[in-house]
Amino acid sequence: MTPLGLQDLALFSLTVLVLNATPGVDLLFTITRTLKHGVRGGLAGAAGISAGCVVHAVGAAFGLAALLATSAAAFAVLKWAGAAYLLWLGFSAWRAACRQAVDPAPVDAASAGASTSVAAESPAAIFRQGLLTNVLNPKVAIFFLALLPQFIAAEAPHKTWAFLALGAWFVLQSAVFLIALVLAVAPLRRWRPGALLRRALDGLTGLLFLGLAARLALTTRP
Repeated sequence: MTPLGLQDLALFSLTVLVLNATPGVDLLFTITRTLKHGVRGGLAGAAGISAGCVVHAVGAAFGLAALLATSAAAFAVLKWAGAAYLLWLGFSAWRAACRQAVDPAPVDAASAGASTSVAAESPAAIFRQGLLTNVLNPKVAIFFLALLPQFIAAEAPHKTWAFLALGAWFVLQSAVFLIALVLAVAPLRRWRPGALLRRALDGLTGLLFLGLAARLALTTRP
């Protein structure tokens, strides 16, 4: 046991790795932004997700996660806000697919560059998207509240600091995982799919986000 009262840290690290690799909103968001915007966009999304995890870790340490676990109203507000945001992301992806179907492909390099610059999202916008998808998911807050105490000894002298230490560990390890994921996925951008396949990929992304929104909307408070 560490001076802060932390225990079973190897198991904690393995648990975090398994959770990071489990398909979900964060994993899907990072992959789609990397494929669409490259390493820069993928890293911006990963940074936003990591910032969201910081919010949840601090909330768990200071009791905000406990509020979500005990207050049906607070849980419902955050849940529906998160579902609405995922719906917006899903419909945005579908709108992009429909726009590609309607708009003809650029006929020269100059017009292609102009089209790309208009459609591109700034890293700051992608960061905000990643932050909101994570912060507005009450399941993440409840997860922090359920997971972290298992690795803090009952006799820990400063439980708040122990919560913050484990939260920092989680955020750092998750950030490293997401960075590795971005670097692994980015080379796939060298493959240039046709217009029909690009529309299909945007449509599939939209469908996946809509499905995640529905799953979050159906989530009940534990």
